[in-house]
Amino acid sequence: MLNELGEERTEHVIKLCRDLIRTRSYSGEEDKVAALLKEYFLKNGYDDAYADSYGNMIGIIEGSRPGPTIVFDGHMDTVPVQDPAAWTQDPFGAQIKDGMLYGRGSSDMKCALACMAAAGAYFAEDTGKNFAGRICVAGIVHEECFEGVASREVSKALQPDLVVIGESSEMKLKIGQRGRAEIRLETFGVPAHSSNPDKGVNAVYAMCKAVDRIHHLEPSTHPFLGKGILELTDIQSLPYPGKSVVPEYCAATYDRRLLVGETKESVLAPIQEILDELKKEDPSFSGKVSYARGEETCYTGAKIGAERFFPAWLLEKEHPAVQRVLECFRENGYDPEVTKYSFCTNGSHYCGEAGIPVLGMGPSSENIAHTIDEHVPVWQIPAVTQIYMWMMGALLTGAAL
Repeated sequence: MLNELGEERTEHVIKLCRDLIRTRSYSGEEDKVAALLKEYFLKNGYDDAYADSYGNMIGIIEGSRPGPTIVFDGHMDTVPVQDPAAWTQDPFGAQIKDGMLYGRGSSDMKCALACMAAAGAYFAEDTGKNFAGRICVAGIVHEECFEGVASREVSKALQPDLVVIGESSEMKLKIGQRGRAEIRLETFGVPAHSSNPDKGVNAVYAMCKAVDRIHHLEPSTHPFLGKGILELTDIQSLPYPGKSVVPEYCAATYDRRLLVGETKESVLAPIQEILDELKKEDPSFSGKVSYARGEETCYTGAKIGAERFFPAWLLEKEHPAVQRVLECFRENGYDPEVTKYSFCTNGSHYCGEAGIPVLGMGPSSENIAHTIDEHVPVWQIPAVTQIYMWMMGALLTGAAL
């Protein structure tokens, strides 16, 4: 059952959760959490612990026999606290009140990361490392900026056979998610004084035409993942403020939720068709569609950047790893719902890009991430730690995944 961890181990993993929460780690500032994790790994039975060029912190436990490599992935970074005064609890105090552990990153996703680290240590201790394969726990940087981009270095180095994502799942088993793309639509005009607008071409009017046509595109759908949403999120024009000037440039941003099988080319194709049609109808129309690109600096000094296209992924319910894990859960009296994430995770790289099977499991619920008074039910911390240990036992048998 889910209360098998024991009092001493429960206190141990809750302390690690609180230590991580108290260590602020906004994206690009994960160094102190990485150092804390490394210390934990080396003191608790891990065979190796190191940071890669991006600063991802990886702990490794080697089994006594050959077998699969299982990566437990949890990001170390959090979104910022915009207004600490709006919180009823200190965002970095890790207070426990009424059965809840509060703090920025508690739900998203330092408690899951602590559970993973502790589960590896406990599993190694209980088995004497007599298992087939190896356990790798990876604390990832910059997930809040680029879902899966830093994880590319982890999969390149470790070559995992399966990845467990620890994002909040209400302790349900997640087997897929929609992906995410940030699409940039641009229109170009000719500047002129606004008292003589006929001398110019207004880029905003051109944008309005494109936006209206795009709004009528039918979204793609998937029977399990849902709709491939395309939603306008902002529009900007130049010059700004536009005092007596016909704007020569306009840019719009779209949030696109991706489905399995969709590619960079297939997602942009219907928008490009609209731009081509508008150009045929009006030769003065000029537009361009592309993916937004971002770049940040890691705490190691390395640059990390990518086009903002993070694929969807889905593991079939009949996949051997899904069935093996569910069988293990049921043998232990636990029968979770099998469902999907509504937000984007590092699974976009592992499964969506690299084709590595991914399972999702974590404490708390998705809608608590990034909120004021972010929290995790304390009872779920030892429960999820136990669940991760069950997963290790189910997957590290030497059988193919």
